[in-house]
Amino acid sequence: MTDDTLTLDLDGWEGPLDLLLALARAQKVDLREISILALVEQYLGYVDQARALRLELAADYLVMAAWLAYLKSALLLPRDPEVEPSPEELALRLQLRLERLNAMREAGARLMARDRVGRDVFKRDAAEGLRTVRKARWQAEIYDLIAAYGRISARTRPVMHVVADRQVMTLEAAIARVSALIGQAIEWRTIEAFLPDDDGPLRKSALASSFVASLELARQGRVELRQHAPFAPLYLRAPA
Repeated sequence: MTDDTLTLDLDGWEGPLDLLLALARAQKVDLREISILALVEQYLGYVDQARALRLELAADYLVMAAWLAYLKSALLLPRDPEVEPSPEELALRLQLRLERLNAMREAGARLMARDRVGRDVFKRDAAEGLRTVRKARWQAEIYDLIAAYGRISARTRPVMHVVADRQVMTLEAAIARVSALIGQAIEWRTIEAFLPDDDGPLRKSALASSFVASLELARQGRVELRQHAPFAPLYLRAPA
């Protein structure tokens, strides 16, 4: 039983245009200077020799053969000015297509000739990198340790505010004392003369309270005040 499917193994050829390129190269001239007529003769002769392969089933090759036969006849016969495009333009287009195909095949050949990964060159394994080990190094003096302990202890210790009991003179007591002593003072006397004979903590409280008491008694008209300058001694006496 015969198989009607046509199988062509043409050493890497993929179609009639590749066959034309191979035949053009056989002329051993620049593709821009090839003879289109000689190329057509070679192609048609190749088709005639391939009849044993039942080439009539390869439509692409037969279409190209018919087109080349038309191009050959157009180039040999006188040109018809009404036919567009002209045979010379068709031949130029074919020549440009062959040049483009040749450039593509050469680029492909150069690409495939380069070194291949896994065959000619091998990738280097990825770098493992450097592991960073961090260690804390504390530097502190005795003052820093005590201050840190104090801050932590202050946060955890319950807050207690203790007011120390101290001896003070109230305003009422100062008014009573100044009122009692002012009746005995006819001349001007400093406010220190109305303080108790105590050099301890009570003297500061007595001075402040006596000063306020003097202002209150002066407001009531029960005492007269005199001071020559700011921050100068304050004098008191009974009203004249």
